[in-house]
Amino acid sequence: MNPPPAQRLRVVAPLFLIEELPHGESPGDDWIAQVRTPEGTTVVRTAAPGSAGDLWTGFYGAATAHDLDVPGMLAAIVNPLAEAAIPVFVASTVQADLVLVPRSTQPQAVAALQRAGHEIDPTSTPTTPF
Repeated sequence: MNPPPAQRLRVVAPLFLIEELPHGESPGDDWIAQVRTPEGTTVVRTAAPGSAGDLWTGFYGAATAHDLDVPGMLAAIVNPLAEAAIPVFVASTVQADLVLVPRSTQPQAVAALQRAGHEIDPTSTPTTPF
């Protein structure tokens, strides 16, 4: 099996919050991603300016979008981050993956991804995430 191709990722701005809501509580309309489980709902939303708490930086790979039957695309991103001891949270779509890392680890995450052969587009930081 050939390794997955290097991917072109962009840093998504602004920052994100990851919240856990009690089962049955509505996340409202301002979410980017949500997953419901028997234990509750996990919500990813854009952090408002001045937000407190754990903030996350997003890497998005739409420039190297792929079909669902291409193995290893997400692993190619999260494995170098794991090797660098960087925590991740992932929201996957049919088009691409949004990989979140703690804001404080962004420089280390960029370096780990670049060492793995990925291209990080530093100029694509829009004011709205998507």
